[in-house]
Amino acid sequence: MSETVALDPEQTEAVLAPRGPVCVLAGAGTGKTRTITHRIAHQVASGHVAAGQVLAVTFTSRAAGEMRARLRSLGVGGGDGAPGVQAVTFHAAAMRQLRYFWPRAVGDTRWQLLDNKFPVVGRAARDCGLRPETDTIRDLLSEIDWAKASEVTPEMYAAKVVEVGRTAPLAPGTVADVYAAYERRKTDQDGNRLLDFDDLILMTAAILDDNPQVADEFRDRYRSFVVDEYQDVTPLQQRLLNAWLGERDDLTVVGDANQTIYSFTGASPRYLLDFTRRFEDATIVRLQRDYRSTPQVVELANRVIGAATGRVAGTRLELIGQRPAGPRPRYQECDDEPAEAKLVAERITELLAAGVPASEIAILYRINAQSAVHENALTEAGIPYQVRGGSSFFERPEIGQAIRELSGQATESGTVGGDELVELVSATLERLGFTAEPPDGARARERWESLRALVELTRDLLAERGGLTLVELLAELRSRADAKHPPTMQGVTLSSLHAAKGLEWDAVFLVGLTEGSVPIAQAIAKGEQEPIEEERRLLYVGVTRAREHLQLSWALARNEGGRRGRKRTRFLDVVSAEADGDRRAPAPSGAGPSKGRRRTSDTCRVCGTILDTREEKLRSRCDDCPSDLNDELLVALKQWRTGQASEQKIPPYTIFSNATLFAIAEHQPRTRTALVRINGIGATKADKYGDEVLALVQEHV
Repeated sequence: MSETVALDPEQTEAVLAPRGPVCVLAGAGTGKTRTITHRIAHQVASGHVAAGQVLAVTFTSRAAGEMRARLRSLGVGGGDGAPGVQAVTFHAAAMRQLRYFWPRAVGDTRWQLLDNKFPVVGRAARDCGLRPETDTIRDLLSEIDWAKASEVTPEMYAAKVVEVGRTAPLAPGTVADVYAAYERRKTDQDGNRLLDFDDLILMTAAILDDNPQVADEFRDRYRSFVVDEYQDVTPLQQRLLNAWLGERDDLTVVGDANQTIYSFTGASPRYLLDFTRRFEDATIVRLQRDYRSTPQVVELANRVIGAATGRVAGTRLELIGQRPAGPRPRYQECDDEPAEAKLVAERITELLAAGVPASEIAILYRINAQSAVHENALTEAGIPYQVRGGSSFFERPEIGQAIRELSGQATESGTVGGDELVELVSATLERLGFTAEPPDGARARERWESLRALVELTRDLLAERGGLTLVELLAELRSRADAKHPPTMQGVTLSSLHAAKGLEWDAVFLVGLTEGSVPIAQAIAKGEQEPIEEERRLLYVGVTRAREHLQLSWALARNEGGRRGRKRTRFLDVVSAEADGDRRAPAPSGAGPSKGRRRTSDTCRVCGTILDTREEKLRSRCDDCPSDLNDELLVALKQWRTGQASEQKIPPYTIFSNATLFAIAEHQPRTRTALVRINGIGATKADKYGDEVLALVQEHV
């Protein structure tokens, strides 16, 4: 058959599988889009289904567009008046169906798509007596998205986040109130509705469930279904898929549970994992021949995911590289982040000289705030770049706001320099929400990281120049912002690992691979297996983005000359021999010797050894050393913090983080001086809460 030409045996098996439930487990780079489009074409050519009766759904417009292009090349994409296969996103499919069936199912009530929820969520928050900042609104918006995708109503929300161990951006009851207010705000006095993207899916599923005639008409039109990236479906999307199918089983799903990295949005691999339980006669095909990456990259990917544990790991695929051999992955350990960024820029310069296009090179990191140091290094090296999945550092709202605030102080404080300049910058950023400890909430954490990066940049410039005034700092910041290459230019891609899913490049640099970054600190703090395993899968996705050149690097300190206390990510323990063999990177050209000095707070107050983790440093004690934690005091501190948060209507962590409460319960400070020595308690918080905290210590010690 012509449609199976150039397909490998496993792809051919998937294409020719009989009509009915088919599950294609497709590893990274194994040609899944090619396989499923050929399967659709084969089903149409064989007369099993007409092209117009096939509905194929995926998760991004880019992926849907690629699928449509391939279907057209196979002659089943429609054209010349003939109906073709519908290849769209879940939301696009739901919108078409809702527009068609709404008048019959709902009546004269009108609806309009709400494509920007931000202002409505902001008004809902104010309805609840809150005065949220932009980042808090964004985090509330993300939390509402997660709840709706997970089919969690406002009434269910508070209990559900406790059940699943999810960290809410505000008190769960407060988030539930905002969620309920948001839902109320989408209906006007005449009953007309604003529908967000999740509502499109919810309403379409409800119409099909509640209206047999509508369901019969839809199911007569669409007879066969294909779902790409099935490991990423949410409970709400699965509900719609169930409504589409009814009692039928003509369904092909494609996915890889070991590329599940979006659980924070509500995505769940359980539908892929349970496919054969629902369809006991399903055909299962495994695609393991990797056509994207060299055998050297494939081997590393296999070793990273091979160490995974848990149910998801039981479905892992052993990839088999099909490309000619290439260079082995490089491992680089650097003294600090600026040295790491400079080393990456120098290696990119070598690749460009060797003929690798800039557009075929990517630097991937865990969070967007990590881009700043690499943007700077690329700019200094004259290498064009573009930022994907997040704004360029100087384009971020919080950085623009910070620079404007600092500019406003230049008239009176323009000559401030040295340590006073750092204090001035820190105090200014505190007014913008910068705190000693990182907040909960993804967007709030990202904003915090950006503001912290600005403080660290100030310190770096002071050390580099031996002195700097506020006016000079502002000039330098504007110069760096102006020097950045426009995002529209073809250049090296800077991207978070999440935003890189589905993409590939000739050369990939995975940077910042330390404990607390990959896996991220929040996953470590949960103390549970699955959050850590999702971080492992995220690194696996990063590795499999590379076709030929791959470099993995980490820095032992954040700042130049800083204490080298970081540890390489645990996920590279599987390649310790290789990583240890070439990890010590030479200092990049122009880099000076380390001039850091260890602080006394970096050593254990019990045994005197060097402390590695942030939690150890907060306690000033090794994990293994005897603890003098006062449990009664800790309970009292938590109860006091809860009361303060409720009274002020603010998140508990903005008062003191859990780690700070633990440190207080261990140190048991008796004076204000002793209190402010604890990390996370500055002069401002000591002034505000110090008397009450010291009273609790006196009462319970």
